Amino acid sequence: MRFVPMKSEETQGAAMVFRIRELLIRQRTQAINALRGHLGEFGQILPQGAANAARLIAIVEESDSGLPADAIASLKVLVAALSHLETEIGKLDAEIAQRAKDNEVARRPMTVPGIGPLIATAIAVLAPPPETSSKAGDFAACLGLVPRQHSTGGKQRLGATTKMGERSLRRRLIVGANSVIIKRHVHAAVRPGTWLGGMLTRKPPTLERVALANKMARPLPLSWNQWRSWLRSGS
Repeated sequence: MRFVPMKSEETQGAAMVFRIRELLIRQRTQAINALRGHLGEFGQILPQGAANAARLIAIVEESDSGLPADAIASLKVLVAALSHLETEIGKLDAEIAQRAKDNEVARRPMTVPGIGPLIATAIAVLAPPPETSSKAGDFAACLGLVPRQHSTGGKQRLGATTKMGERSLRRRLIVGANSVIIKRHVHAAVRPGTWLGGMLTRKPPTLERVALANKMARPLPLSWNQWRSWLRSGS
């Protein structure tokens, strides 16, 4: 039988920063959506997304915005809450970046394109110990980045990804893979003729990102310098 290894109190404490950061980000999203919805009732229509939060705040703070005085007083409560959340999230991001610099285990995966301080530190504290993976595919499988097996009778049938394991780490790897694909003009491993270059021409966008996240996770517990060879070989 395989048992889940126990985490030390130090590891659990280090992982708490990611849980709190996710909570604050959800609260920030709620505040932005509420602010956007209330402004929409007065004809102030803006696109969705956190990138437009500054424009929403500017409308509330403008003296000639045309909003009722009673509404401005209430909306400023949301603006104050949103500003406080932004400040606290920035503090947590700075703490995570400092941890990535001080932790040798976190510095090594940052050599992989698409993995920054946030993902690298999350791998160091959230991922299972490397010795629990006997081969490269085990780590990707424990994160739920492999297709579900429906094979029988010698016929291989692969379904959607299992989505098992650490959800936040899986999501961050997919986001990191998305950044590599968006900036594919600067990465040699995404050029035509490579494994990923071929995937981009024949597969749906979501499948490409999950497949690349799988490739990014496979060499992490074994050899940190095999990323380029994984992408070129397609194994």
